[in-house]
Amino acid sequence: MKQQISHLVASAIGALPAGSLPDGSALPDVELERTRDPAHGDFATSVALKLAKAAKRKPRDLAELLVKSLPASNLVERVEIAGPGFINFHLSPNAYGQELTHILELKSAYGRSNLGGGARTVVEFVSANPTGPLHVGHGRQAALGDSLAALMQSQGYAVSREFYYNDAGVQIHNLALSVQARAIGVKPGEPGWPESAYNGEYIEDIAVDFQARSSVSADDTTVTASGDVEDLDAIRRFAVAYLRREQDLDLQKFGVAFDVYYLESSLYSDGKVDETVRGLVASGKTYEQEGALWLKTTDYGDDKDRVMRKSDGTYTYFVPDVAYHVTKWERGFMKAINIQGTDHHGTIARVRAGLQALNVGIPASFPDYILHKMVRVTRGGEEVKISKRAGSYVTLRDLIGWVGRDAVRFFLTLRKADTEFVFDIDLALAQSEENPVYYVQYAHARVRSVFRQLVEKGLAFTPGFKAGALAQLVDPHEKALIRRLTYFPELLETAARDMEPHQVAHYLRELAGEFHTYYNATKFLVDDGALRDARLNLVEAARQVLENGLTLLGVTAPDTM
Repeated sequence: MKQQISHLVASAIGALPAGSLPDGSALPDVELERTRDPAHGDFATSVALKLAKAAKRKPRDLAELLVKSLPASNLVERVEIAGPGFINFHLSPNAYGQELTHILELKSAYGRSNLGGGARTVVEFVSANPTGPLHVGHGRQAALGDSLAALMQSQGYAVSREFYYNDAGVQIHNLALSVQARAIGVKPGEPGWPESAYNGEYIEDIAVDFQARSSVSADDTTVTASGDVEDLDAIRRFAVAYLRREQDLDLQKFGVAFDVYYLESSLYSDGKVDETVRGLVASGKTYEQEGALWLKTTDYGDDKDRVMRKSDGTYTYFVPDVAYHVTKWERGFMKAINIQGTDHHGTIARVRAGLQALNVGIPASFPDYILHKMVRVTRGGEEVKISKRAGSYVTLRDLIGWVGRDAVRFFLTLRKADTEFVFDIDLALAQSEENPVYYVQYAHARVRSVFRQLVEKGLAFTPGFKAGALAQLVDPHEKALIRRLTYFPELLETAARDMEPHQVAHYLRELAGEFHTYYNATKFLVDDGALRDARLNLVEAARQVLENGLTLLGVTAPDTM
């Protein structure tokens, strides 16, 4: 509906009397906003205020001209001018009837658009080091990333979900040393235990399987342990494959699947890192100092230049990151989104500087970053910090086991990424309106219950809004629910454009609130067949939108609770 009203305003601008605007005037985009108070209409635009200077008229006078120039439309009941020149549109029952019909006809496709125009987009998230179980921070990334990918797909972007495995470097070496120590009988805290070792019980599990010459499969690769505790490289390969499989199992249980798994080690074996370094040197944006190779990142807004290659010949961590993002561009992704913890903030300027220094046509804002803050887990008012299996943190597997996948996914998408989040176990288990996921799912289940009662009572029902059906829905609760439902397509476009899936979760809570208020105040299975049909079609439309929103968040829409 918003787009249709925007077209009406654009037509009115084009139909203004000759001389109303100077020739060649730059016309502003028609911006429509939902009004907060229904008494002020459904949509408002400030276009008259923006054009007033060019038109050399008072904004309110120009608004009157625009209103007179509006083409007739059965979507608009009336138009009012407010304040200094705002134009408020009150939609007609016909407009709402059309939109409710669209919900019932389009079903799961309702809310989808072609906003992205098929733009190839890669969303990289989780990207955990294969050195231990996934923790709740990884869970927040998984929930945000998968929901954002689904949201953008619904808005016409061609999305690929990608997991970047940091399977090279010091941490992987420490993992191998940890497994080797457990394999030869050394335990955490004992003499001979490596200083930077991993202490969780999972290290012993890996050591036992390595000595048993077990095989593990990760992606399309199977690694069989040699059992030789002196062969550190064999231990490394097995331990990495073992933990990649464990992480994959956790993600499957969380309902998250990736299209691409990209290995950091492949950047070295395929020569991508060396190729990137040669390109940066050739660009003239590097220099040698004290035996190290530096990149002039200050040329691109960084606070100081950064070392690329240390004096010992090894690369700093941002160099393979630059090479990796070059591959994203070379693979045809016009938009790249990285979801990472706030501890990665320092890499943004360096990676973007490296990409710009290469001068290969990559936009200055490539890639986009969504940085999330930490998650604290509480139970009984006390913070839960320790997992028996991981040793020092709560794992994603723990959280799913305690409260279930739906609660974890909804809760971890509920807040804007850059805000800290407290995951309250007790709240996630509560069957009350204070529990947001329960509140939303219960709304869906209640609609299903109404239709089961319809069948049990043998009452008739005609699906679809017929002519005049909306005239039956005059209760304020009904009008509020209808208004909320029709906002869904606009909400999805805004959330996708802003890269904020939490907006979907917030909308669902608001919609569930409107529905529960209506449900508690209304009898649906009334004797009047026309009124019964109208009310049942309305709640079915609400159920469909609830399902569509929950699906984007990776949360189920239950029929019973």
